[in-house]
Amino acid sequence: MIMEKKGSRCVLIIAGEASGDAHGAHLVAAMKRRDPDLFFCGIGGRNMRNEGVRVLCDAAELSVVGITEVFAKLPGVIRGMASVKRILKGLRPDLVILIDFPDFNLHAAAAAKKQGIPVLYYISPQIWAWRSGRIHKIRKYVDHMAVILPFEEAFYRKHHIPATFVGHPLMDAYGGFEASAHVAQDSPGFVIGLLPGSRRGEIEKNLPVMLAAASVLQQRHKDVAFLISVAPSIRPEWVSSLAAPYQGACRIALSPGDVSAVFEKSRLIIAASGTVTLETAIYGIPMIIVYRVSPVSYLLGRALVRVDHIGLVNIIAGERVVPELVQQDAHPQKIASIAGDLMNHPEKMTRIKEKLRQVRKALGDAGAADKTAGIAFALLDQTHCRQDREARILSAGDLI
Repeated sequence: MIMEKKGSRCVLIIAGEASGDAHGAHLVAAMKRRDPDLFFCGIGGRNMRNEGVRVLCDAAELSVVGITEVFAKLPGVIRGMASVKRILKGLRPDLVILIDFPDFNLHAAAAAKKQGIPVLYYISPQIWAWRSGRIHKIRKYVDHMAVILPFEEAFYRKHHIPATFVGHPLMDAYGGFEASAHVAQDSPGFVIGLLPGSRRGEIEKNLPVMLAAASVLQQRHKDVAFLISVAPSIRPEWVSSLAAPYQGACRIALSPGDVSAVFEKSRLIIAASGTVTLETAIYGIPMIIVYRVSPVSYLLGRALVRVDHIGLVNIIAGERVVPELVQQDAHPQKIASIAGDLMNHPEKMTRIKEKLRQVRKALGDAGAADKTAGIAFALLDQTHCRQDREARILSAGDLI
């Protein structure tokens, strides 16, 4: 339905990571299909900028891995928050949309509510896993949660917070793909995909141990080959330099860009914990989840985390569907041993594939951005029409 035009409305949208930037861009596009005159500004990256968002601060300046690693990005975080507060006070947007990135976004939510601006939170922080005390801030500062994991809606409603399960955004990209149709293509031998993450710090900690495991596997299985996924935000030359010491001992190739190119050729995946494990599940490819962070981050996380699994696939399934190796357990010999066991026992691979089909089904249907856009417009329609709206948007260039 096309919204009746009542003057341009203004939305502040904040995404602090590459994945959030992509989800934010899809949401902006869905909202502009309803009202092309909406004005968006905020924090994001290339994808949101391409959808016409006036970006105040690039998400890359804020994105970090681990608890202690935040200190290196602290100056950028402070500048970003100052920009957000300046816009909230000067531009007074009609709605604030926050995407994941909780340590920053919950502060932004508090600042927005102080100005009487409604807040929509899209993609929940994992408070069901750790730092559950944040639920009080969400109840106080957030008007509606648009959640993407099937169990989150009941979790928030139990805490008297309006919430809607909109389905996982990945289903917009993969909804038409049938996992049963996946067959590793154009790949002689047994190809294992290595997915070390999308951020530099994450890759530095996870890729070397994956490559060392690859070296062990290569000695035991002569027909195995390895394909490293290189995220669009990462320079392939840098990843190549990390892989160089192993090139003589392993058959290694790089695959820059869309991770689906790796899925199409791989029969097994070794992946850093994160959303990419859900993409792997949608493709129905057995995987081993590994994750390493700094020692201090690990100790702090271990004290705070309150779930039995770290992998989203296992959390959604409610059981250990795929192996996961964290910190000291994520060492080359153990990774290689588990991978080799799966390669030698196809029946184990088949059982994992069956469980992954159930995880895919739980992720819901396509259309997360459209459903979230509907919630956003419901909140916008509750906002009182301000006579100075046009003047605020025309003067936005002075504030940004």
